Amino acid sequence: MAKKITNLLILLPLGIILIIFCVANRKIVTLAFNPFRPEDQVLSLSAPFFVFIFIALIIGMFAGSAVTWFSQGKHRKRARNEAKEAVRWQSEADRHKARAEEIAGQLPSR
Repeated sequence: MAKKITNLLILLPLGIILIIFCVANRKIVTLAFNPFRPEDQVLSLSAPFFVFIFIALIIGMFAGSAVTWFSQGKHRKRARNEAKEAVRWQSEADRHKARAEEIAGQLPSR
């Protein structure tokens, strides 16, 4: 319940701000990819300004996610190695426990 309220308090104002931003930046702008001839229509793209802002935001989020993923790779590798070692130690402990029970079963009862 608290998570829903928190999401509502954060996402609703954010959504309203984004809608206002889109309405305020509807003017068509041209993004030219040719620095020597900006008027060249082949290497240019025309769209509302907010579209370019959203594309830049999405690219930034993907780039940030990729950097985070690669920088945390050493921690994921260490966790995998330690998980394998834990499984190995657990299986060895189970073998020793089974062997101890087998030896205890062979001892004469008093």
